[in-house]
Parts: sequence; structure tokens; C-alpha cells
Amino acid sequence: MTSQAPESATTLLVIAKQPVPGRVKTRLVPPCTHEQAAALAEAALADTLHTVLSVPACRRVLVLDGSPGPWLPPGFDILPQRGGPLDERLADAFAAAGGPALLIGMDTPQVTRGLLTVDWSTADAVFGPADDGGFWALGLHVPDPALLRGVPMSTAGTGAIQRGRLLAAGLRIADLPRLRDVDTAADAVAVARQVPRSRFAARARELAAVLGEGDSILRETA
Repeated sequence: MTSQAPESATTLLVIAKQPVPGRVKTRLVPPCTHEQAAALAEAALADTLHTVLSVPACRRVLVLDGSPGPWLPPGFDILPQRGGPLDERLADAFAAAGGPALLIGMDTPQVTRGLLTVDWSTADAVFGPADDGGFWALGLHVPDPALLRGVPMSTAGTGAIQRGRLLAAGLRIADLPRLRDVDTAADAVAVARQVPRSRFAARARELAAVLGEGDSILRETA
């Protein structure tokens, strides 16, 4: 599976784990089982990948921990994640891009095509903060892996530290809206309500009682 785009086009990188029970979305357990958490993760990943497919004139790369499955649509190059902590894996993904690149994760199925369209004439970097203090998107016109290495990941200060790195490097930053990552049951419900017609919302409706919402999520996302 490959994607063709002009050499000067932005590479859209999606960093993700294969949605295997026990390896993804473990903070959803409980109330979910590992199988239910993996099903939500798969739906979020599928929504994300299809949104990336809708962005024209770009190269699309899935930076994957694991193996592709039926959730992967055609049109993506596959790049295995390198070993090491997350900052090293992100740095490696940018190094492999070989040109302008925007990286997102699999935890924001509410992302839209418009948020993934970058105007590099006005910015050297793109930054999308997450509600939990991290970031859901990071773009670099000239990828420099050193901007990511050593940034502590999965903390309440990760986003601020990463954005500070960009500022310290003298880069012009285009800030994207703050989005909510899906980590907990409350996150899953809130995000499902944002994108009621998505695969993710459909799966959340199936698990409404498990997620602690009874039938209210069914009414609000129908």
C-alpha cells in the first residue's frame, strides 16, 4: 500500500498501535473489558485514517506498532515504530518523512480534514494541544528530530514543554484548536457526542451502558 503525492507535499503521519485487547486504551478498563476497549480504539483509528485519506495532495504514512488489519484502508505507506520511548519514536517518524510533515495520533477521531491542511507559507511548525496537557498534532516544515528527543511524554506538562521547544528554536507556530484525547470512559462519551455519525460514536452507542451513560448517549449521538 503506497500513496503518491508531489515531493513538496506534506506527509501526514499517523502514529498508532494495532488495536489488540490488552495493549490499547487500557485506561478504559474498567468499566470496559480489554476487548471493548480495543473495539473503541479500532473505531477511533479507522475514523482517523479515513479523515487523513480525505486530505488531498499529500503522502500518508501509518507509523505502526504491530501489524495492519482490516481497519486499514488502502492509500497508506506503513512505517514500523522504532524501539525506545515515545519521544524517540516520534523523532524517528519525522526523520523518515524527508520533508514537511504533520503527525497525529489515533486518539482524536473528531479530527477534521480542515485541521490537517497546513499552510507552510505562514508557519514553520504546527501545534495542536490536547485537553490532558499533551498534544494531538505536531507539524514541522523542516523536520528536526532533536526538537522531540528528550521531551517527557504522557505528563500534564508535555504539551507546554514541546511547544516551548518550538519557540526556543525560533519557529513560527500555527496553533490548532485544543482537542480531547480518548483515554477514559468520560472522554469516550464526550468525543462520541462531538462526532455522532462516526464509527467511534457507533461503537460508543453499543457500549453506552458500559460507559456509564445508560441510553442518554444513544439519544444525544443519534
